[in-house]
Amino acid sequence: MKDFNLAQETCQLAIRDVGGLEVLINLLDTDEVKCKIGSLKILKEISHNPQIRRNIVDLGGLPIMVNILDSPHKSLKCLAAETIANVAKFRRARWAVRHHGGITKLVALLDCAHNSAEPAQSSLYDARDVEVARCGALALWSCSKSYANKEAIRKAGGIPLLARLLKTSHENMLIPVVGTLQECASEENYRAAIKAERIIENLVKNLNSENEQLQEHCAMAIYQCAEDEDTRDLVRMHGGLKPLASLLNNTDNKERLAAVTGAIWKCSISKENVTKFREYKAIETLVGLLTDQPEEVLVNVVGALGECCQEYENRVIVRKCSGIQPLVNLLVGINQALLVNVTKAVGACAVDPENMAIIDRLDGVRLLWSLLKNPHPDVKASAAWALCPCIQNAKDAGEMVRSFVGGLELVVNLLKSDNKEVLASVCAAITNIAKDQENLAVITDHGVVPLLSKLANTNNDKLRRHLAEAISCCCMWGRNRVAFGENKAVAPLVRYLKSNDANVHRATAQALYQLSEDADNCITMHENGAVKLLLHMVGSPDQDLQEAAAGCISNIRRLALATEKARYN
Repeated sequence: MKDFNLAQETCQLAIRDVGGLEVLINLLDTDEVKCKIGSLKILKEISHNPQIRRNIVDLGGLPIMVNILDSPHKSLKCLAAETIANVAKFRRARWAVRHHGGITKLVALLDCAHNSAEPAQSSLYDARDVEVARCGALALWSCSKSYANKEAIRKAGGIPLLARLLKTSHENMLIPVVGTLQECASEENYRAAIKAERIIENLVKNLNSENEQLQEHCAMAIYQCAEDEDTRDLVRMHGGLKPLASLLNNTDNKERLAAVTGAIWKCSISKENVTKFREYKAIETLVGLLTDQPEEVLVNVVGALGECCQEYENRVIVRKCSGIQPLVNLLVGINQALLVNVTKAVGACAVDPENMAIIDRLDGVRLLWSLLKNPHPDVKASAAWALCPCIQNAKDAGEMVRSFVGGLELVVNLLKSDNKEVLASVCAAITNIAKDQENLAVITDHGVVPLLSKLANTNNDKLRRHLAEAISCCCMWGRNRVAFGENKAVAPLVRYLKSNDANVHRATAQALYQLSEDADNCITMHENGAVKLLLHMVGSPDQDLQEAAAGCISNIRRLALATEKARYN
């Protein structure tokens, strides 16, 4: 049978159709080692076929292979582990491996250096032991696509063993080891353990390998781990940013490019890393990748630019490299992750008035506004956040906003959303819209006051801050101050002063100051203990908070004096 080309689907299915699979699996249950080896050599080859994998599981082949992992014969262990690696490509197979105790046995195969006095020295490894560990890592890589299996690997002590194997010079070994770590790093428990085992240092080291697959998996593992600030710092400290920036220039391997751009995106969340990327000319290279790339690459590239453009110097670089046009072009896509990232990047660029002029000329603001109709809450929220700097830095913001037919009504209606992030972002957008008197009049007519008032009973500090700012700005029209009081928004606002967030304090004090221009609102504030809370804030080092708190207390006190005077007279 080995003389046939077992990689051909016709040969694979022919073995299955004549009952060969049952025979091969039955041979695994014999006491004859040569029979088992021969059977596994064939099963290993034909199990690359998805249909054959399912047939092997249906025939009960996995429990027998898991038992073979206990065999003293190393070649038998290797073949069993490699076949498990091929079969465990779908959920039911991964469950079967775990259910029959296979994860613990596979982790035990990683302990290939237990007889070595210097485990870090790969030259001391016995070649067969290295192969056993490689095959074990290969099987764990397939199994680690399941959350329950990730936990089982961790509990079986897999992380220290994977960390030790990461120090070897065997590239064939390193690829499945890093692949397993990359899969597992999506879980927070693993990220903490990876940091504790000093794995990042070795991942960075292997970025300099000549092996493209190894580079890809190391970059992907960094991408998964760099959600954590300490990890981002470790990547920088161990010199990982320069090889990542260099790998951006090799665009032929799209899988590797996606992993590298992902790692750069996550590392860019830290300002110190952004400075380094600017030094390595990575911003210019990222701008060059905004066209003719697969979506998974674009998501990461735009995500990285969104983080980098939080700094003025990088916004200038993006403009000078003609990066704004391709960013705006991406606003018409349908990929949710890409839209979230590109709206953030466009919003970050719009902080600079020169960039904003280009965005406006390219019709970028209208495209952002249209994304407020997107069915995905994350896209809506990201678009609303991006509109804030656009409105702040547009030349004639009021006229621009009014030019979008139905735009103001759309924004006000988003206050009916159940999503806290959407609500906070829309409140921030309303704060900017309401600075224009005509627009404030329009959104008042659309019922912005009762909708904002309905949100007042929230415990979310991010929403509290932006809601208070929106209320403060909306007080500037007609009898909106009185309407907020009538809609029971004042008492909940007073409770915001008990928050631990200084930004909430400042926004709330400013809103209460505006509301305190109405006598009934002053009475409500006084009854809810606002004066005592505001008195503490008069001594704040934040000047805006000081002034708003003092102004509010002044208005409440003025009303109290007027009441006393009326009584006395």
